[in-house]
Amino acid sequence: MRFLFLSIIIFPILSFAQTFSVNGVVTDTEGNPLSGVNVYLEGGEKGSAADQNGFYEIKNVPPGSHALTFSIIGYKSKKINIIIENKDLELSVSLEMAPIQSDQVIVTAGKYEQKISELPVSADVIPASELSEKNVINLKEVLRYTPGINMVEDQISIRGSSGYSRGAGTRVLTAIDGIPFYTGDTGEIIWEAVPATQIERIEIIKGAASSLYGSTAIGGVINIITKDIPEEPKTYIRTLIGLWDKPSYSQWDWSDEYRTFSGLTLGQSFRLENFGVSFSFTHLNDMNYKQSGFFNRYIGFLKSEYKFSDASSIILFANSMNHRAGNFLYWKDSRNALIPPDADQGQTTKANRLMLGLLYKLVAADNILINVRSSFYRTHWLDETSSHNSSTSRLYRTELQMNLSLSNNIMLVSGIEGVYSNVRSNIFGNPDAKVFGLYTQADFKFDFPFTASVGFRYDYSKLFSINSFSDFSPKAGLNYSLSNNLVLRSSFGTGFRAPSLAETFTSTTASGITVKPNPLLKPEKSISAEIGFNYRLNENVNLDAALFNNEFYDFIEASIDPADRLVFFNNVTRARIQGYELNSKINFFQGNLNFSLGYTYLWGRDLQKEKALKYRPRHLFYISGNYTFHNFEAGADFRYWSRVEEIDDELASFIRDGEKRVEVYVLDLRGGYNFLSLGLPLRISLNADNILNYNYVELVGNIAPIRNYSVNLELLL
Repeated sequence: MRFLFLSIIIFPILSFAQTFSVNGVVTDTEGNPLSGVNVYLEGGEKGSAADQNGFYEIKNVPPGSHALTFSIIGYKSKKINIIIENKDLELSVSLEMAPIQSDQVIVTAGKYEQKISELPVSADVIPASELSEKNVINLKEVLRYTPGINMVEDQISIRGSSGYSRGAGTRVLTAIDGIPFYTGDTGEIIWEAVPATQIERIEIIKGAASSLYGSTAIGGVINIITKDIPEEPKTYIRTLIGLWDKPSYSQWDWSDEYRTFSGLTLGQSFRLENFGVSFSFTHLNDMNYKQSGFFNRYIGFLKSEYKFSDASSIILFANSMNHRAGNFLYWKDSRNALIPPDADQGQTTKANRLMLGLLYKLVAADNILINVRSSFYRTHWLDETSSHNSSTSRLYRTELQMNLSLSNNIMLVSGIEGVYSNVRSNIFGNPDAKVFGLYTQADFKFDFPFTASVGFRYDYSKLFSINSFSDFSPKAGLNYSLSNNLVLRSSFGTGFRAPSLAETFTSTTASGITVKPNPLLKPEKSISAEIGFNYRLNENVNLDAALFNNEFYDFIEASIDPADRLVFFNNVTRARIQGYELNSKINFFQGNLNFSLGYTYLWGRDLQKEKALKYRPRHLFYISGNYTFHNFEAGADFRYWSRVEEIDDELASFIRDGEKRVEVYVLDLRGGYNFLSLGLPLRISLNADNILNYNYVELVGNIAPIRNYSVNLELLL
């Protein structure tokens, strides 16, 4: 603590040393400004991102020779050697289109900026443009089309790491700007609370990442990076109007009218010298295609930044959601697939959620960066059902991280983290939980194209009245460039996940299902290994492949206690998940037509019961195509999941026709036009999702979204 105090007080004085700035504008080859371009000085922590006008600025650059890199998805990276002498440098560049980009910079893998091509693990990036093109209002909808990922309702799984636990816990850590975003009671991710219009990109790390992120990262990490506050004032308006089609079977048509959904987002951002603010307000309303499936939702987001100096800054953000919805857990039967059981008719749920975050950044020296991340997450929800379940939880988190660049070839990342949560609930009781974590990771670059990474994390957890437990999670990785076009990678490590308060203490009856607590739950553990390669045939064809093997111990799943026939969470599974993943990107006509293909094969087995793991499709296939002609764009997205071999048989026994399931074929179409070249800051897009109106379930007794159409208008002033 003494070192941190001295760093905060003393090191900003270093900013008065003789330094200069580098600034300019980034455009495409036709002179149009490019926003979101990552601009950074290699070998250091200084960087920036181009604003809506393509302008970037890196301050506090010492005199001497530097390598400046410009990078963004869809364009060729550009590296320029510069010399800073006795004045600021103005440097504007243009980038050529190249949809296949292996040198995209991300921060999630090692908690500092790295090129994807240099990572020892598989990673993916979803840019903001993809969210806009697909009219995304709920983040989980775009994740469904990401190779290696499958969703079961709200439960996300990377390479088969998760099945479905009814919102109790997650095996994929999701964060906003590096701050974990799961609730203090159930430990679940509330996807609908994420403000989709404020996202710059989504970074995805596939495979166990507990060595840096701790408990819930046993299956991987999803880091949602929000947009920087632009230098110039901006006003953003988005409207969305949609229509649910009629069901494919007349006996399912419970409503005499077409059901609609709509959305409105208003946003504003501005800067006053060293202070900047960006905020938005979103209202979403959905009548829904299912009876009692409706919702009415309000989402607020605020991000403010103050720069104390060129070397230090603080960001405060707030994310809130007020939500009221119908209660549709499962169908009445397969002939009434869009109607809940009679006992559940007219039931509703309410929720209020608020997350406050603080991000403090201090460039203590040219080779030292200190990050402080602190957050408070309050959730309150109420079931206006026969169970009258309710819960209020508060989760407090603080992390101190230091990045030390020992040389141009050695980066050391270390940190400590503390978490405290308490719950007041008639379903979980009044438990609390405490977590302490300590981590360090070293990355080495050698003169030949070889990098190595080694690190570990220690975690201590105490859940209310049950025994405490601790875990040690090491990890190592290698990356070797055989040529400019071929990169090999491999990683090996362990992961763990502590049981959530909901899994441990739930006691309730809902929709005829009774759940009891299990204070004897133990943490899950895993051993994970991966080898892969990335091959760039030319500027038009890129292939990425990976083999993975994950050994899981003490998997937590919902089970039926044979003694009393009640549902409870238990350490029941010794599991193994093996498979491979193939991804390819291909473009034609100088990037105007491009395709992205992904295939994942999963062999997930419960080794004790000698059968497949629940809710894991063996085959997952994705293909997306996009065509751009001047300001017009059109695209299609297709996904296929094979029929899952195993489901919750115990749960299905409570639901009429609950065993019914099929393989999944879903095709979405989209098109849009950008009026920017006509002098109008307007974009309009049309979407037709599940155009085949294919009927399938992801979860027992719950028909997935049927065919729907939407129109989206975006205005940026």
